[in-house]
Amino acid sequence: GFYTTLTQTPEHILTQTNNKTEILCELKKEHTGVYWYRWSQERQHFEFLVFSNTLGKATYGTNVSQDRFSVHEARSQSSYSLHISHLRPSDSGTYYCSVSQSSQLFLGTGTQLTVVDALSLPVKTTQTSVSKKKPVPWITKSKATSRRGPCSPLVWIPLATGVLLLLLGLIPTAHRFYRLRRRLWLRIHRQ
Repeated sequence: GFYTTLTQTPEHILTQTNNKTEILCELKKEHTGVYWYRWSQERQHFEFLVFSNTLGKATYGTNVSQDRFSVHEARSQSSYSLHISHLRPSDSGTYYCSVSQSSQLFLGTGTQLTVVDALSLPVKTTQTSVSKKKPVPWITKSKATSRRGPCSPLVWIPLATGVLLLLLGLIPTAHRFYRLRRRLWLRIHRQ
């Protein structure tokens, strides 16, 4: 069985390629060591990353780089942290710490890691006064739109998700409205 008794922080991490990150797991149970797994939404499977025993000896999963993944113990075996360096977009997924006790697997609360090639951040623009001697070039609408790049996924993905959730939220309301209208129609036609 799976039980959530281990607290992980943070819940979400958004970072760029080649950065490093750390996921903390606080343990409230007796254990012989901590397992770390990654759930890949894309590949739809759990991947074993690393097991670190109480003596600090690590056992790695297949194709897991020991140079990039490491586990560090903190506060006398009550918490462990997973360190990942030289991040790649393929590292994206939900990470879980886990302990095994009496043939049961106790699972952490999960940390969603998203690694992107570039983060689009708003750029501050400053207005400068234009010299009267220099002519100001006129920008037509067609030129202005061609200068703009495509909308960043960091902008349109949350927008699309919001619209989708809004539409999904309207389905039960539309269904109730349809049933109410049908009931009223049946009442009118029975009389």
